[in-house]
Amino acid sequence: MNSISKLKHTIDALFGTGVSKHLPKDIDILFSHRTGRIREVSHKQKLLCTLRIDGGLAITPYFAQMLLASKRFRENCLEIDKESKPFVEDGRSVFCGHVISCGKNIRIQSEVPVLYKNKVIAVGKAILSSEMMKGQTMGVALKIRDSLKSQQRG
Repeated sequence: MNSISKLKHTIDALFGTGVSKHLPKDIDILFSHRTGRIREVSHKQKLLCTLRIDGGLAITPYFAQMLLASKRFRENCLEIDKESKPFVEDGRSVFCGHVISCGKNIRIQSEVPVLYKNKVIAVGKAILSSEMMKGQTMGVALKIRDSLKSQQRG
């Protein structure tokens, strides 16, 4: 299996069937020198994602915005309120009380894009599942891994 189809299968498995068709055609893939596996994927010198050892993907907010064109991908997203937006952009955690809506595909430890007015502002790792987030008003729902402000600094 070639590397592009392997990447597409991984995206479809993690985020839903058909989401991979929003992957740009002209991508650059960097392979690990030691293992020969895919390490990171970029598009026009902008990082899209890195592949984790466990088979998961660590996506960037830039790539999440591209995939947002897919209806299926929205089931993996979380929307926050206006009060928490500046904190989330700074890389702070999302609390249950600030979650407006969350997709049904959010599981514990899954990769979750954070939306504010249909724009991806950060990406993080879920601490709770979507059912648990809806049922609680206190506690951390998501730990932010990458935000738009951190990409502007780097």
